[in-house]
Amino acid sequence: MSVLLLHRHRMLSKPLYNFSPESHFSSSSSFLITKIPKKFKKKRKKKESPRTKHVQTQPNLVSHFENILLTDNHFRFLNKTKNYLSKQPLQVLRLDDAGKLHQQLGFPRGRKVLKSILRHPLILQTYRHSDNKIWFGFTDFMDALLRNEQTIHHELEGQRVDVVRKLLMMSANKRIPLSKLYHNRLLFGLPEDFRDRVVPKYPHYFKVVDVEEDDGKRVLELVNWDHSLAVSALEKEFLVDEDKVKRAFKFPIKHGNALELDMEDERKLNMLNTLPLVSPYSEEGSKLDLWTLEAEKYRVGIIHEFLSLTLEKRAYIHNIVEFKEEFSLTKHTYQMLLKQPRTFYLAGTEMNWCVFLKDAYGEDGQLINKDPQVVFNEKLYKYADMQHLESNFGE
Repeated sequence: MSVLLLHRHRMLSKPLYNFSPESHFSSSSSFLITKIPKKFKKKRKKKESPRTKHVQTQPNLVSHFENILLTDNHFRFLNKTKNYLSKQPLQVLRLDDAGKLHQQLGFPRGRKVLKSILRHPLILQTYRHSDNKIWFGFTDFMDALLRNEQTIHHELEGQRVDVVRKLLMMSANKRIPLSKLYHNRLLFGLPEDFRDRVVPKYPHYFKVVDVEEDDGKRVLELVNWDHSLAVSALEKEFLVDEDKVKRAFKFPIKHGNALELDMEDERKLNMLNTLPLVSPYSEEGSKLDLWTLEAEKYRVGIIHEFLSLTLEKRAYIHNIVEFKEEFSLTKHTYQMLLKQPRTFYLAGTEMNWCVFLKDAYGEDGQLINKDPQVVFNEKLYKYADMQHLESNFGE
């Protein structure tokens, strides 16, 4: 009994709460240290991924090349919608159906397509059909522009045919699937109906074969080799400015410091390793061992000639990858082009980069020689950004 009373006495003698100033403020100070307001917290830097990491950094950034990609993005809806609508019956589309075609029409997923349509009132218009549904299509003004574009296609048909012939001559087996040419038709200025009329009209240049081992894929094959076309842009440039071509690429020789070469001697030694390049029209180029220096020279020449044949002397990664088999390219194409900054400029992000032929552009970022289709596209973009037609705006 005495033990229980003693225990009770001890319990009652202890305070229910500890009001010691020292213990109270120590707990408060601990609270203040651990609960830092969000605005004072250091933001953890997100790790860059290939989707967001830019290819170029200062001081190598060339703003006018990067701005061209911004223009591509700005007119993505216009270009995709123009191509998609052109293939529709009567060139019109119901608005409800268009809202489900964000990928085909190029507007952001989850956004209303009407907002994108209203951005280009001179090009696109909406109207209520007899079915009481809202449809959209080209304006009369745009119809006139499209007729002008058809005239350009007609006038330049011979040049476009030669471009396809040169692409076939560069390819490993002198054949390219028609689907690949169609997917990249805008890159080379090919008309929508190129696949349907190329063979009937030019049987002395092309023939179409069905490849059974590839699910019956229709492949365009070269009929006759033309030596006058088998001359690359670099070879033509060499005749005009030999020194410029010699400086275009660099494949340095690995040598020890014991040689004690000055800069001029090292340049001459590297030149021996760099030239001659392997022509992109070489019959043996595609047969070279993939990992030899000669094969890399060949692939660099292929990319250079490929870009030379494009309208804007540039191409995105998806354009290049599509021809990977035909042009014997490897997964190291990106790194290969980065090693040649004198000739190529890579813009955009590591996942969606675009390669430019630097010499094809002036210091102002404009193409030195503009194809008529490029001139038409630039005029279309100016009209697309207008809210109304200005009376003093010349065509």
